[in-house]
Amino acid sequence: MGGGGRHTEAAEPDSGGGAGVYTWEEVQKHRSRNDRWLVINRKVYNITQWSKRHPGGSHVIGHYAGEDATEAFTAFHPDQKSVQKFLKPLLIGELAATEPSQDGNKNAAIIQDLETFRTQVEKEGLFRAKPLFFCLHLGHILLLEALAWLTVWYWGTSWTLTLLCAVMLATSQAQAGWLQHDFGHLSVFKKSKWNHLAHKFVIGHLKGAAASWWNHLHYNHHAKPNVLSKDPDVNMSGIFVLGSVQPVEYGIKKIKHMPYNRQHQYFFLLGPPLLVPVVFNLQVLHVMISRRNWVDLAWYLSFYARYFFCYVPLYGFFGSVALNIFVRFLESHWFVWVTQMNHLPMNIDHEKHRDWLTMQLQATCNIEPSFFNDWFSGHLNFQIEHHLFPTMPRHNYHLVAPRVRALCDKYGVPYQMKSLWRGMTDVVSSLKTSGDLWLDAYLHK
Repeated sequence: MGGGGRHTEAAEPDSGGGAGVYTWEEVQKHRSRNDRWLVINRKVYNITQWSKRHPGGSHVIGHYAGEDATEAFTAFHPDQKSVQKFLKPLLIGELAATEPSQDGNKNAAIIQDLETFRTQVEKEGLFRAKPLFFCLHLGHILLLEALAWLTVWYWGTSWTLTLLCAVMLATSQAQAGWLQHDFGHLSVFKKSKWNHLAHKFVIGHLKGAAASWWNHLHYNHHAKPNVLSKDPDVNMSGIFVLGSVQPVEYGIKKIKHMPYNRQHQYFFLLGPPLLVPVVFNLQVLHVMISRRNWVDLAWYLSFYARYFFCYVPLYGFFGSVALNIFVRFLESHWFVWVTQMNHLPMNIDHEKHRDWLTMQLQATCNIEPSFFNDWFSGHLNFQIEHHLFPTMPRHNYHLVAPRVRALCDKYGVPYQMKSLWRGMTDVVSSLKTSGDLWLDAYLHK
């Protein structure tokens, strides 16, 4: 990594004081689980103990141990003044004057231009959310919930009406997923307690999931997208091999947990149908119980209390369970295709210590904007803009997209835009390509 050199610190305090002067070489030695330093705006911080109490989780901050975390810190903390009180006790020093501000092979010009860009759009008010937009979105979710129940309560529980009810419930679930994603990233309301409560209500009461589970999982994804062993979204537990690096590694090591050359086929059996109803539900329960997060558990249980209160009189207990499973099955397909078409066909590799713009653009692509695509994906078809500025409200993505593309063109960073159909087919074709790479390495290397 770049910037290495002689250790020149004046002192080595364990915490506070900020008396030390360090080189990148020294900082990079502190990246283990029990010894973590990082750099923000040339200041060196010892986060070893703090990482366990970090609101975003220990993993997301630990991903930047021994690195320059300035860009990630800026992206995740819109109000940097409010977090200074937490940083001050962790300060142990600063980089030596002879050291560059960036570590590794990061492009200093890109970093500076992106920071200037961010400052400009911030001054233009594009990081300010419009509460009315999100309230109207919540309103249409609640309307779908009400219409689903009224349909079968008033007209009956025939197969046709039950299917219509399930489709409306799955739609409300999917849209609630995009809305809780907004509340998880943004300060929609001026008072954070209302934003926090809204997030709990949407993800807990409307979706039957847990805010703490989502926060820790999703922030890791944003911190290091498509980085093997760091991004949980590409950790497939040996069921799939992704990208061009992992398949070859598995093949050379003769790892064959699954017939990976067929993964583009069994994906339709194990991916979209099972992710939400099985994998996510088990993860949510494990996180809430193991961490004793009783508040999230109460919100989670309130979802099922409301659901069974509404549908048991119409379908009976077992019929209501079957309906819920079918709704989750439909929602899971929706969720998987929307989230994976932006990332799965993109570059998936081990840590390369790239600057924020390059790292995010290599791991993300956009889907063409349209009224349907925007609604269908919760504006996550603007995945590039969302990853560059995760605290920007989605109703402003289309305003910054042309300028982001111009910045990428300036530095020759590929900005990919696909049709909805192409995005979905690329998921399958990328799985086939990765599977073929595995088979070739497995048989011949």
